[in-house]
Amino acid sequence: MGWRAGAATIWMPFQLFLPGRWMASLDSVSIAILLGAVLVMAGILSSLLALRFGAPLLLVFLLIGMLAGDSGPGQLQFDDVRTTYLVGSVALALILFDGGLKTRFASIRTVLAPSVVLATVGVLLTALITAPFAKYALDLNWTESLLVGAVVASTDAAAVFLLVHTQGLRLRPRVGATLEAESGTNDPFAIFLTLMLVEYISLGSSSASHVAMEFIQEAVLGAVVGVFGGRLVVIALNKVALPQGLHAPFVTTAALVIFGGSQIMHASGFLAVYLAGIIIGNRPTRAHNSVVAFLDAATWLAQIVMFVLLGLLVSPSRLGASVLPAVGVSFVLMLVARPIAVFVCLAPFRFNWREKIFIAWTGLRGAVAIFLASIPMLVGLSKAYLYFDVAFVVVIISLLLQGWTLAPAARKLHVALPRAERGPRRVELDLPGQLEQQLVGYPVRPKSLYFRRGLIPSWSKPTLVIRNENILTPSEADPIAPGDYIYLLAPPEKAESLDRFFVDMQPSSAPDPHLLGDFMVSGEHTLAELAEIYGVKVGEDESKLTLADYFDVHLDRAPKEGAELPLDEIVLVARSISGGRVNVVGLRLPEEDETPPPLTRAQTLRKKLADVWTSVAGV
Repeated sequence: MGWRAGAATIWMPFQLFLPGRWMASLDSVSIAILLGAVLVMAGILSSLLALRFGAPLLLVFLLIGMLAGDSGPGQLQFDDVRTTYLVGSVALALILFDGGLKTRFASIRTVLAPSVVLATVGVLLTALITAPFAKYALDLNWTESLLVGAVVASTDAAAVFLLVHTQGLRLRPRVGATLEAESGTNDPFAIFLTLMLVEYISLGSSSASHVAMEFIQEAVLGAVVGVFGGRLVVIALNKVALPQGLHAPFVTTAALVIFGGSQIMHASGFLAVYLAGIIIGNRPTRAHNSVVAFLDAATWLAQIVMFVLLGLLVSPSRLGASVLPAVGVSFVLMLVARPIAVFVCLAPFRFNWREKIFIAWTGLRGAVAIFLASIPMLVGLSKAYLYFDVAFVVVIISLLLQGWTLAPAARKLHVALPRAERGPRRVELDLPGQLEQQLVGYPVRPKSLYFRRGLIPSWSKPTLVIRNENILTPSEADPIAPGDYIYLLAPPEKAESLDRFFVDMQPSSAPDPHLLGDFMVSGEHTLAELAEIYGVKVGEDESKLTLADYFDVHLDRAPKEGAELPLDEIVLVARSISGGRVNVVGLRLPEEDETPPPLTRAQTLRKKLADVWTSVAGV
């Protein structure tokens, strides 16, 4: 009984104390968890409404945060800038990593030079052109006005491509790839520029050599850490036998390790995670699809949390004094600074004026601008809230004007292509010791290319068929019928190109017989007809294929204008695409003493840089 009496004596003060301060403290934690979960859930549910009406989701999340803040009906007192900066850093790192993970290096390789120029020189020009107006409109000195320009200079590609998706747009490949590559590389430079200006304002002096050395250190170290960190993650994924389900958390954690390690070494962590994502996404790895799906969900949740927190920091009552100058800054940014920067940066490259105008107009400002504006608040600069309020107004106006006019602008400027049908969901197969095969499933449609023509690429292999909830082998299911669900093995890098065999074929016009007599022929003519007239040798198994079928079978991806395929001694060139298929084919006949033209110095330099990147990054 003695120990019980002692225990009761010890526990009694806790019993007396627990219902007081401890219970109140626990209740406050529970209330914070409840309110945070409710805000995130409201953001998720509101996204359904925004997707239906095409509203910019960032704007919805910001408004939810404002309504929950101290100036709204929620009356939540929140001014923790440090937590907001921490959440914003993690969210932005995951967003950039996820963007790099889904970036095909082959698609951005040809636009890498203009994208990098836009991401560096373009950001600097945008800040420099915006600064004079900010100086006189907001009554700032030159350094402070340049900081305003740096904060709002970078674009938010997540908002751009989300709006492209919700508004049913498909951009021309060069325009879309340029915007994609620019968005992944302009955030690190904008962050570097902002930090340098904050340091200069705080310390009062900084030399040009110091800024240049800092930039070189951050860029070079960030690139090195990103490339080698990405390759280490690839090796670990393929060599370490992780339990199923842990691949995605491992990759996500590795991305944050790369980001944090880079920041500690005073390198650009944001550039490092973006490059690491490109390296991992362009190499065969285990559980690739589950990693991408997990990161999509993680970045979506991170964006919601970050946007809501940024909305909580906004005080509408404080905006009154600076709202009109901020509106002026936003219009100068959209109508003067960004267009001038785009036209100057793209002048050396072959973009037409319509593409330049569209790229200039799609420079949406989003969470990055508000995140950068929180840095002066974090270090306690004077007028810190002014930067934040201006960035908030710029983001709101950008999303309202540019966001809702994105689709009409794309169609008016002729940079939008017909919207392709959304690809089917793929199923991942992780085979021990075999990383280059993926199991892909499709429903068989009566108007699909596969069913009507029986075409399938040689690098894919049907493995099983689901019919009336029964599992059949391809031979047991032969012939395949509409309504079946077929699974095929294919290399992961080519699996996406299978989509076009299982979507409905577009109606094609009758072939023009007059095309056959020139150096262009209709895609509906067969290889046998081509062999008879031009004397090329065609295999018996392919003689009944049409030229459009030949492109579908032998190309690794959907055909584009200019795509080439050899056929005996001639080269077939896709001259016109309709409904995702080649409908006019050009014939390039062999010429005597045909030698390629010599490369220019610029072409030679680009080729050497591409070879170096390929050897180092392994993509």
